[in-house]
Amino acid sequence: MRVLLIHSDYLKYQTKSKTRIAEQIEDDKKEGFFEDSLVVFTAVEQEDEENPQEIVENVITEVKDVLGKIGADNVVIYPYAHLSSSLSKPDVAKTVLQEMESRLQEEDIKVARVPFGWYKSFEVSCKGHPLSELSRTITAKPREEEKADKAEESKWYILDQGNLIDPDEFKFENEDLRKLVNYELGKGESSGEEPPHVKLMREKGLADYEPSADVGHLRWYPKGRLIRDLLADYVYLLVTKEGAMPVETPIMYDLADDAIRVHAEKFGERQYRMGHKNKELMLRYACCFGAFRVLSDSFLTWKNLPARVYELSTYSFRMEKKGEVVGLKRLRGFTMPDLHTVCRDLEQSLVEFDNQIDMCMQTGVDFQVNYEVIFRATQDFYDQYKEWMHASAAKIGKPVLLEILPERKHYWISKMDFAAIDYLGRPIENPTVQIDVESGERFGITYLEENEEEGYPIILHCSPTGSIERVICSLLEKTAIEMKEKPPMLPVWLTPTQVRILPIAERHMDYALDLARQIKDQNIRVDVDDRPETVGKKIRNAATEWVPYVVVIGDNEMEKRESQELTVNIRETKEKQVMDLETLVKTVQEETRDMPFRALPLPLQVSQRINF
Repeated sequence: MRVLLIHSDYLKYQTKSKTRIAEQIEDDKKEGFFEDSLVVFTAVEQEDEENPQEIVENVITEVKDVLGKIGADNVVIYPYAHLSSSLSKPDVAKTVLQEMESRLQEEDIKVARVPFGWYKSFEVSCKGHPLSELSRTITAKPREEEKADKAEESKWYILDQGNLIDPDEFKFENEDLRKLVNYELGKGESSGEEPPHVKLMREKGLADYEPSADVGHLRWYPKGRLIRDLLADYVYLLVTKEGAMPVETPIMYDLADDAIRVHAEKFGERQYRMGHKNKELMLRYACCFGAFRVLSDSFLTWKNLPARVYELSTYSFRMEKKGEVVGLKRLRGFTMPDLHTVCRDLEQSLVEFDNQIDMCMQTGVDFQVNYEVIFRATQDFYDQYKEWMHASAAKIGKPVLLEILPERKHYWISKMDFAAIDYLGRPIENPTVQIDVESGERFGITYLEENEEEGYPIILHCSPTGSIERVICSLLEKTAIEMKEKPPMLPVWLTPTQVRILPIAERHMDYALDLARQIKDQNIRVDVDDRPETVGKKIRNAATEWVPYVVVIGDNEMEKRESQELTVNIRETKEKQVMDLETLVKTVQEETRDMPFRALPLPLQVSQRINF
């Protein structure tokens, strides 16, 4: 049984129409309104049919436990089939729900049960405290057994040069890896602080919360939009260089499609759903649904494989818990680069996996961000492909955290996750590569073998960067960590203003603008601070905006107009260097070589800009 427990301010429902399995009800049951309730959204599953009485006993124990902690006035049992893709027979479900109601009444708990088998409209208002949203899987096992099973779910090791080491015995030389291990093993403590990138994204004029939208949705200002676009361009160039074919697919899908519903249910309660007449739609949380439907409608042969399909989802949606939504790290609406690779068999997928490890590692180099790695696999997969896993882990060039799951619970049998570590010592999930052994068959994706027989492919899921927002989060958190040791800055290719020219007086303005136009023509983002401020203040403003190259134009520079000799303040080294214009241009171009370029989306003259 799957249950979702919501401590609600109120629940209101109204029946609309019957299904063929609807129970008979009196008129007073066709609508209801309940205040300060523990709403138990419930899906009775096939496996519950073996021992329904034990299921009822265990779910009643769970409900009483939660009810005692939150102190709600009453319990409302709400049948909600969408929590599971493996539902029991309707008669069994009705019996279990009725028995739940009866057992709670025996405990002198005020309880109501919403009718089974009816299409209903409903509204629920969640209170929003830490225990107001809880999901549970109820089995026929005693709760103590469930806890014991969960405790033994995974085996954890540090994989270092082919050796498996207990994390408690490993001598950490890498502080970031230690923090990652502590977090994954539940040993880390949360300080409750706001991560510094939230303040930085506002201070630097990149993004901010949008109060008129749902929580976890941002407004982007020109500088932030520029960085997002550059990162999107970067991933596009990265994957198309490897032969990926870009597509674009819808952002919402009908849960009446069995394959989509089953795949979506694996994501649990974080689905972003919306109703439309008699349809229940889900906003995508990744590009899988669209990519798989494109592939299932395509004719593939063994000669086509591996085949790579890429989409940048603007946006994907996840119904993250309100209290967990923060800054750029955890959002309800985000931008996700998604690469899906169709492989002929597992052997081909392992070759592709190794190639995609290289691609993910390259993003860390290009972003100048350190990644720590978690390699995950089922026990069966690890036993069979141990040598491959150790060799692939060795590509990382340092110890990695290894998780061995006793059996497969997801669509993947192995995955590698890359994470940056934030200022507070917590991981920021970035690139990932996953081996999916379910979706080919579920979505009817087939390819023709050499012997003209049809086969189901293995599919790799890869996001070479993770969400674009989390990349920016990683970059900003890195600057917060390094701030005490060196001036904070973004990689030059991602910095909105790469060169700023500061005329000292009005008589220097024309020359400053002429220089700016020459630099702009070389595909460098340049601007001129023409505001009536002192040079000292202009320099401080440029530092606040993390401008990597600042040129002051005064009488001395005017006298050297013919040679275009300039004094350049270099942020990274805190040095002043005398160089001519050509050298300055070549210096910036060298720092941005092979990276995408977009023009500055702001007026050339700083005085003409809006203060967002």
